[in-house]
Amino acid sequence: MLLPKRTKYRKMQKGRSPGLSYRGNNVVFGEYGLMALEPSWISSRQIEAARRAITNYVKRGGKVWIRIFPDKPVTRKPAETRMGGGKGSVDHWVAVVKPGRIMFELAGVREEIAQEALRRAAQKLPVKCKVIDREEQGTMAATTGEVSSESE
Repeated sequence: MLLPKRTKYRKMQKGRSPGLSYRGNNVVFGEYGLMALEPSWISSRQIEAARRAITNYVKRGGKVWIRIFPDKPVTRKPAETRMGGGKGSVDHWVAVVKPGRIMFELAGVREEIAQEALRRAAQKLPVKCKVIDREEQGTMAATTGEVSSESE
């Protein structure tokens, strides 16, 4: 599973996740990508399950890029513990994903295989996803409901 080697601080605040992803929203490395359509936290276990689904379906052919990394610690207090006593210990790590973010990329396989492999990976994730290719770069605004500002 993915987790940082070291961090400056052990624990982090929850934070908020408004808006769209303005970084990491283009297919850069591969030919096909898996785009998130809603905001969520994705745990390192879910990322690993999706990666395994892709590599298993493409029979270890092609190349897979994981474009997200779980660098946010999530804490949890033990079960049946009274309130107070400070923040709990780190339980797992998550990646913060906003709508429009490309989470996985795939290259070196046929289109049908890539579509099905990324669809199987999407079933392992807690967000609605869309499989896109390099040619569909500009359609992110249409899928997230953002109004285009082009006037003729």
